[in-house]
Amino acid sequence: IAYAPCINHGLKAGMGKTQEQTDLAVKSGYWHLYRYNPLHEKEGKNPFTLDSKEPNWAEFQNFLGSEVRFSSLKKLFPKEADELFNAAEESAKWRYNSYKQLASRENSK
Repeated sequence: IAYAPCINHGLKAGMGKTQEQTDLAVKSGYWHLYRYNPLHEKEGKNPFTLDSKEPNWAEFQNFLGSEVRFSSLKKLFPKEADELFNAAEESAKWRYNSYKQLASRENSK
């Protein structure tokens, strides 16, 4: 599963930089790369694979600022945006830790 920016995201670097933006989304922890293959379960293997490395959480807020959809919210409603951005970062951390747990599970078969 991949992050796929579109024109409505408002990439400040421009749509010609979608690969770089996708890379930043993963490295900052905004987006996590993983796979699920139910056939692995039949083989006694864990069907869930986490492909993302540990994110650089210090870059999370910078990632949000690199897209107009987020930066415009910050300009209009700075206090609310800060609260939402912090909540989004905490949610991303929770998801990443949950995915790490799923990926480390031994299959019971």
